[in-house]
Amino acid sequence: MHIKFYTTSLGWSPVEEFVEAQSENIRADFVDAVNLLASGERLSMPLSRNLASVYQGLHELRLKDRSGQIRIFYYIKKGDAIYMLHASKKKTQEIPKKELKVILKRIGEV
Repeated sequence: MHIKFYTTSLGWSPVEEFVEAQSENIRADFVDAVNLLASGERLSMPLSRNLASVYQGLHELRLKDRSGQIRIFYYIKKGDAIYMLHASKKKTQEIPKKELKVILKRIGEV
């Protein structure tokens, strides 16, 4: 399946910018995960978690290194592509309401 990165109306990709600012290990793990998704692999825990209870088709990549854990939220749009929507450092067990609002807004835009 084709991988696409959410971009703003100004052409900015928040996920790509976030990943570029991470450690070499995180960047390498991200590229590996994206390649698996692109080849049709279904990722599962501990690498990826299905968030269908939040929104059907929403998932999170779970990556970590010495500096902590990050989450990259992606949406599988059947018959279209996998969209990388949002990324953040993990600070709590639940997705903060502010971040969830951003994720759901971006799903609506793709």
